[in-house]
Amino acid sequence: MKVYRNKKQAEIIRQTYDQLLKLWGCELLERDVQTDFGTTHVIEAGPNDKPALVLFHGVGDDSALMWIFNAAELSKHFKIYAIDTIGGPGKSVPNKNYNENFDDIAWIDQIFDGLKLDCAFVAGVSNGGFLSQYYTLKRPDKVIKAISISSTVAAAAANESVDPKNAKKAKAAAMKNMMKIFLPEALFPTDKNVCNLIKKMCGKNYTVFTENPTIMTHYKGLLRGFNNMAMKYHKVVAFTSQEVDSVRDKIIYLVGEDDPFEKLGGKERLIENHMNATFYPDAGHGLNHELSSQINEKIVEVLSHA
Repeated sequence: MKVYRNKKQAEIIRQTYDQLLKLWGCELLERDVQTDFGTTHVIEAGPNDKPALVLFHGVGDDSALMWIFNAAELSKHFKIYAIDTIGGPGKSVPNKNYNENFDDIAWIDQIFDGLKLDCAFVAGVSNGGFLSQYYTLKRPDKVIKAISISSTVAAAAANESVDPKNAKKAKAAAMKNMMKIFLPEALFPTDKNVCNLIKKMCGKNYTVFTENPTIMTHYKGLLRGFNNMAMKYHKVVAFTSQEVDSVRDKIIYLVGEDDPFEKLGGKERLIENHMNATFYPDAGHGLNHELSSQINEKIVEVLSHA
């Protein structure tokens, strides 16, 4: 599976990835963890004697971009491990076993083993928020507490079924929602369209992206050069009502009121399922960038009292 559309864009993405890491503002170490599905790239920061916090980014981005405004503060309180999702546009490299038999839980298990983590806090943004929820559900003994940012509870709506036969229908609906948000800008990623897409995705603090030249160059590179089909083996599943009940007290949701995904039903689903959620006005899908100080403070507060 090709992760990048061409070598030129791949080189731009890799170069700006390293430039973004220089803006993290903290000492870090990059390493690769071997898994059955390929090598998984991990960025570590923070003292070894601090509690472990495993971080997952969203679809179509990477750890360097996702945690640029969070790593310095979080690494004062935790030993953070920022994971580049395999199949995503970071530095992880899939192998031939990354196919239709790919299993997110088996992959994360092997990351935990490679990092020698018996248990940890986990947090993620967007699809990374789903991974945090899913791993909490499947491996409750390994997750102390989870934080899901710019995501919603992975529960079937009242009129939906978790029957696998409905998986194609659910996937089609999710794709339709994605198209509503990303098109036409993502299809024609000119400088103007990239700015407009960021404005659609964010709240009033969108300038944290648009006024940072390194972020903009990197993000444009992702839109132009990342092959989105490389993420197709990561499957999003709906939880049963019993499964939602089992994780309710273990997961905290942080959500922007202006997040277009939440406006499509995500916020209502959190409320309907009585999840522990905090909603932030004037913030969108880039919540941990747009309100980085508030989100950093909230993460530290929640996990320090877990």
